Amino acid sequence: MDTTMIFAHRGSAGTHPENTMISFQEAARVGADGIELDIQLTKDNQLVVIHDETIDRTTNGKGFVKDYTLNELKQFNASFSFTSKWGKTSIPTLEEVLQWMQGNSLQLIIELKNTRFPYPGMEEKAIALVRKYSMQDRVTWSSFNHYSLVYCYRLSPDVETAPLYRDGLFMPWIYAQSIMAKAIHPSIKAAPNDIIKKGMESGIKVRPYTINEEKQMKALYDIKCSGIITDFPKKAIDLRK
Repeated sequence: MDTTMIFAHRGSAGTHPENTMISFQEAARVGADGIELDIQLTKDNQLVVIHDETIDRTTNGKGFVKDYTLNELKQFNASFSFTSKWGKTSIPTLEEVLQWMQGNSLQLIIELKNTRFPYPGMEEKAIALVRKYSMQDRVTWSSFNHYSLVYCYRLSPDVETAPLYRDGLFMPWIYAQSIMAKAIHPSIKAAPNDIIKKGMESGIKVRPYTINEEKQMKALYDIKCSGIITDFPKKAIDLRK
């Protein structure tokens, strides 16, 4: 496929409250090819969609996700800085997102946020949910914790994995192949054009993050980069046209 796929980073995070149903629905509405979201575990072992280990930045609450039950977390407003524009909303569970995705054909990148807290059992839970909703061919596991990705692959080799990384890796496509990953998600700073091209030539999909500038988008479209992860899916789609 020669079209660069557009993944909405935490949904349409540039215009809507990140990692909320409002944001994911907006990404679907504007025609994104997929969405990217982050998962953490609650005190009562439920998978919730939120980027930070704490709820301080994106809700009107304070403290660690892992110290609250799902019920308690649901009381907070996750539309915090966007409330006046889009109204209140709650932190979604991964299951809520997967249920909603039964009604569309979006791809889904699930980032396991298990570098600061290991969240034992997170991989098993997430895989069980993806299987429950028969989403194996629509999901990519991604993480800065590459041990976790290898574990996901061993538990469920039918689901694509993609290591996230920020710094220049030597021949990242070789590294990806060595851990059985089908894609890589580099910071754009660590992904010059020749790295992207060589990765794709080796059969590894390359989806850099976070691509918000038109100039960057255009440059990546020009080399037919596999995909981009952006906070502004509408801008990316309009430009791709």
